[in-house]
Amino acid sequence: MEQVLNGILERIEKIHETTIPLLIAIDGRCGSGKTTLGEALAKRLHASLIHMDDFYLQEYQRTQERYNEPGGNVDRERFKKEVLEPLKEHQDVLYRPFDCSTMSISEGTVYPYKPINIIEGSYSCHPELIDAYGITVFLDIDEPLRLKRIEERNGKEALNMFIKKWIPLEEKYFSSFDIQNHCDFYFKAGR
Repeated sequence: MEQVLNGILERIEKIHETTIPLLIAIDGRCGSGKTTLGEALAKRLHASLIHMDDFYLQEYQRTQERYNEPGGNVDRERFKKEVLEPLKEHQDVLYRPFDCSTMSISEGTVYPYKPINIIEGSYSCHPELIDAYGITVFLDIDEPLRLKRIEERNGKEALNMFIKKWIPLEEKYFSSFDIQNHCDFYFKAGR
């Protein structure tokens, strides 16, 4: 993890003086360490951390047509409007995560504007979003380690849901847009 952090921090030093706000996207396979890296960077840089998982589709958006789109299972439209646009204008962000228990968007919390912001999660480097970032990172992982981490984190029943639904959706997105080759950094866990 330290090698990953140091490589990214070195790049940040080079571009942060001319890139404000600096948005850093961390995309990659589930279980690869996106949240862990995002938390470490946010702490080191005193940055805001925003999770793409908080932008699940709202009920009315959950159509077969939308799920057929590579990367279509996140609410990119709301993410752009509520996060990217305010940050671009150096404004605070009203961060309103989607609450799966109520199937609704929460009232949210105001994140004061910060010059550095970390966006972590699968689908964060979607072609409709990637141009907003100054730095992009792709985290990969060996399959056995991936499945082990998902099971440890989410349990055996959830692992089956990941295998049947979430992993295929991710893989479709990654292969359709060649995400890892469009990112500035690539790191793989489990080598």
